[in-house]
Amino acid sequence: MISAILYQLTRNLTPAEIKAKGFDAYFVDHTTGIYPQAASGTPFSAGGLSCSGDIFADLNEDLAAEQKARLSYDNILRLVDDPDVKDAIRFLRAREIVHYQRFGEALRIAQDKVNSRNFYAFNPSFDTPAANLITTKTCGK
Repeated sequence: MISAILYQLTRNLTPAEIKAKGFDAYFVDHTTGIYPQAASGTPFSAGGLSCSGDIFADLNEDLAAEQKARLSYDNILRLVDDPDVKDAIRFLRAREIVHYQRFGEALRIAQDKVNSRNFYAFNPSFDTPAANLITTKTCGK
């Protein structure tokens, strides 16, 4: 979404405006096309996504990702003055908050479903014979 907003804001810039705004290095590689990257210039990579298969680890990862996205939107709102951009960013920020709430609810439900003595909320299936069998087969033993 942020890339699409940037495209809409930059698609009609002149070469002089591109240089004046410090957008020239990006423009050389991508023109004003959508190219997902961090503000630092680091391209998006699926390597930053995590999925462990453990419900507790994955839901906590999801919660953290939603908060990081919300923080990015907070920071964008501090920098922009275009009311249309601010409206879109506020919508995206609100969506991250709702996602965070739903992941939190899912984590509470998962924690409620484990044995009450499972204080640290670890995946109880890890030590089951079926889990050991899968680990043995995938490790080539």
